[in-house]
Amino acid sequence: MTPFTEAVVEIIQNIPEGKVMTYGQIAGLSGSPRAARQVVRILHSMSQKHRLPWHRVINAKGQIALQEDESYNEQWMSLEAEGVQVGLNGVIDLEKYQWHP
Repeated sequence: MTPFTEAVVEIIQNIPEGKVMTYGQIAGLSGSPRAARQVVRILHSMSQKHRLPWHRVINAKGQIALQEDESYNEQWMSLEAEGVQVGLNGVIDLEKYQWHP
């Protein structure tokens, strides 16, 4: 694993229940602020293996980024189960729920 990938995995593993972070925020904290798409790839390929709380990662607009209905609904329900209110179009109040480690 590259140092960037290790940092991304560690940050995601440490997002507390009831909080969210954005792809870009994670990329920046991992040392590569322009690598939000790499964070997406890491989540896609390593979530299961490393038991990452993938549902706590959203886009910069504060929205669930997934387009597939099943995964979208799973993320929505997982966030709501942790107390995160998800509004219309999958929007989450970043001022209230964004985690800043």
